[in-house]
Amino acid sequence: MQASRARTSVVYKSDPVRGEVWARIFAQEAPEMELRIWPDVGDTSEVHYLVAWLPPDDLPRQFPKLEVLFSTGAGIDQLDLAAVPAHVAVLRMVDPDLTASMVEYAMFGVLALHRDIPIYLAAQREGCWAPRQVRRATDRTVGVMGLGVLGLALASALQGFGFGVRGWSALRKAIPGIDCFAGQGELRTFLAQCDILVCLLPLTEATRGILNATTFAALPRGARLLNVGRGGHLVEDDLLKALETGQIDSAILDVLEQEPPPPEHPLLCHPHVIATPHIASVTHPEGAARRVLEQIRRHSAGEKLTDAIDRERGY
Repeated sequence: MQASRARTSVVYKSDPVRGEVWARIFAQEAPEMELRIWPDVGDTSEVHYLVAWLPPDDLPRQFPKLEVLFSTGAGIDQLDLAAVPAHVAVLRMVDPDLTASMVEYAMFGVLALHRDIPIYLAAQREGCWAPRQVRRATDRTVGVMGLGVLGLALASALQGFGFGVRGWSALRKAIPGIDCFAGQGELRTFLAQCDILVCLLPLTEATRGILNATTFAALPRGARLLNVGRGGHLVEDDLLKALETGQIDSAILDVLEQEPPPPEHPLLCHPHVIATPHIASVTHPEGAARRVLEQIRRHSAGEKLTDAIDRERGY
């Protein structure tokens, strides 16, 4: 059992600057544990916990007794799950600071799209003064794709502003005050009334390219798009065409397929698009370290881990 181990060793393989913060938190709050910062990790044959954005390629050989792999981010699409032994629990990062920062950005994005800010910025660059009709939040419906921890937090914030909110996810959800839809069979019905579409889905084989011409055509004409999921969700050429025809009025993108994109990328240059460099939600090292400590203690006590992914679903 875990209790018989003389000292718990944890390897951290990610940003070394953040690693210094992790080391301080562990030293102050878990002196009984040993945190090793990659690459100076010594013999890892007895290590049971690994914290990483990208694990080493030869994971089973380097960590033969690994029991838990912690992702340093909310997503796990960067991981090759086939290379992670089946008995190893894989946990995504769920942290209140991370959730709060995503809600901050997503609310900025929704409100900016709601109040036509991408259009006004383009007009300002052209020296134009051209007001648009202002719609009330209560007259606008926001559709949230993805009803996990982040999607639920955003949906609640949107309700506070008076927006109509509907949500779509792979599995059926029941959320007070939100019209919930599930599966491919209900996707078109969900999209039909989304004035603003927000993508907060995990990136899986099933969701890759889901923001495509078919999806855009199912939205009301002049809908707006906010992608804070992954660049792989978006078929960029389809968005450019939808912007050209006016089917999509404007978009805010925090993620692109290639990051960083080339300076001449057409979405970076498009007058109706605001693009930011994948900064919507950032893991704060203090909160993340404490979350991992909490999970390690649960595991050591034989309790069920929270935030573990479902390997079959891929998130």
